[in-house]
Amino acid sequence: MEIQELAAAIAEDILTRVGRPENIAALIDHTLLKPDATRDQIRAACREALGYGFAAVCVNPAWVPLCAAELSGSPVKVATVVGFPLGAAMTEVKLHETEAALRCGAREIDMVLQIGALRSGEYDAVKSEIQAVVELAHGAGALIKVILEAALLDDQQKVVACTLAKLAGADYVKTSTGFALGGATAHDVALMRATVGPETGVKAAGGIRTLEDLRTMLRAGANRIGTSAGAAILEAAGR
Repeated sequence: MEIQELAAAIAEDILTRVGRPENIAALIDHTLLKPDATRDQIRAACREALGYGFAAVCVNPAWVPLCAAELSGSPVKVATVVGFPLGAAMTEVKLHETEAALRCGAREIDMVLQIGALRSGEYDAVKSEIQAVVELAHGAGALIKVILEAALLDDQQKVVACTLAKLAGADYVKTSTGFALGGATAHDVALMRATVGPETGVKAAGGIRTLEDLRTMLRAGANRIGTSAGAAILEAAGR
């Protein structure tokens, strides 16, 4: 089977298994990463996540302890970001961020890879950094999603980034931070899915605001969606 056909088959399987609103909810990371988000807004996001049954709440690291308390005892995971949004922090800093977040209750880590190093062809350094964060997170039972910031890469660089993330043991590759020039596109998601195959997850994030946006990303091969519009999407799906 050609790699494009494999990607299409994976996408079709994802779509077949989704269908019902509660299944859609289980694919969504309810995201609130705005720098001006308040404590009350973070609490409200946690309440929405509990009410709709989202996969996770994704917040900036400072809010991890609050979310861990709000979501305690529920199946909704606390997700946070590392090296965000530029990916340009030193590896030691990313590791410290990861360790602190895990200690405070995060169970999913979305890390931005070293974009400049990738574009410079420093592939060993990029892979080594991802692997170090993966090993730390996996040691605590947490998932790692590697953010490519696809809008800043050409297709070949996206393929290389996905390959390095997979080789380093990442659980997901993710399109975007939502803070760059562009967000998720169906083209990028399909390319990422074709590169990583069925074993590694693909998270689409950035600019996904409607039910049709979500379906477009699922058709392309995403099996996790990052969005701040999860509630509106679920209402449109008949929740």
